[in-house]
Amino acid sequence: MTATKQTETGLHLGRQFDDLGTGASYTLLLARLITGYWFLHAGWTKFAFVAGEPFDAAGYLANADSPIAWLFGYVAETPWLLEFTNFMIPVGEFLIGLGLMLGALTRLAAFFGGFLMVLFYLGNADWAHGYVNGDLLGLLLFAIVGVFAAGRVVGVDGFIEDTEFVSQRPWLRYLLG
Repeated sequence: MTATKQTETGLHLGRQFDDLGTGASYTLLLARLITGYWFLHAGWTKFAFVAGEPFDAAGYLANADSPIAWLFGYVAETPWLLEFTNFMIPVGEFLIGLGLMLGALTRLAAFFGGFLMVLFYLGNADWAHGYVNGDLLGLLLFAIVGVFAAGRVVGVDGFIEDTEFVSQRPWLRYLLG
């Protein structure tokens, strides 16, 4: 395989995947949008004004039968930590989904989405049918989106990375893309 060329197109298609063709860019875009919609919708439906009642993770956390049940039990028994969790799950899922849908701060969103998916995977540890389940595949989607910098493909990150501000601070590219 030859080295990847950095080319510019109006929508940043093919910016990273010249050797593979724009099909890889479109596939990565589709993976980012589907994963983003999945989390955007999950967070949106947990908001009290949509669901009709506030999100409450207490029952799930207190009754988790998983390798990290001790952690979930601690969160359920600590009032301020439970309130923080009840606030951050819907808001976090919504913001992660929004970031992925827009292609803005994509790697940061993918990192936190992956973190949540690890907690969901271990928290829903019903491995009677094997270790591969929807939570693990969700974690894989976040890893793909983050590693391949999917926000550069028809995303806000592609335009932000071209700014003088980011070129003077190259470490910001680890959050973008």
